[in-house]
Amino acid sequence: MTTTETAVADQWSTGINPGSYPTELIREDLKSQGILTAREVNTGEPERRITTAGVITHRQRPGTARGVTFLSLEDETGIVNVICSVGLWNKHRRLLRTAKAVVIRGRVEHADGATNLVAEHFTNLSLQVKTTSRDFR
Repeated sequence: MTTTETAVADQWSTGINPGSYPTELIREDLKSQGILTAREVNTGEPERRITTAGVITHRQRPGTARGVTFLSLEDETGIVNVICSVGLWNKHRRLLRTAKAVVIRGRVEHADGATNLVAEHFTNLSLQVKTTSRDFR
């Protein structure tokens, strides 16, 4: 079996995939498109516009955030904190509520010791391995 077939079989049979992370299976394709890893985003230049991709692990909209939604995007190298404005959320609402993984274009922001990606555009990212997220409801 290929690495991808093994990952899909592991996920199907046990509910987990201990051998690899879903984005790792498509990293070469992402890299060829100029899509950065979480590690590259988190060490990137502030104010730089970049594209990254990963699995959405959390969706949060705290009552104090005035409608801003925060996403945690994870790949095989780490996590990216994503800030999604009210307008952008409304524009991509259906995708962002249902997508397991996305490609995000945005601007890197460093503030108070944290790195964020201020999202500007989203597209769906198809993965062969099933994933889930912990979301607000």
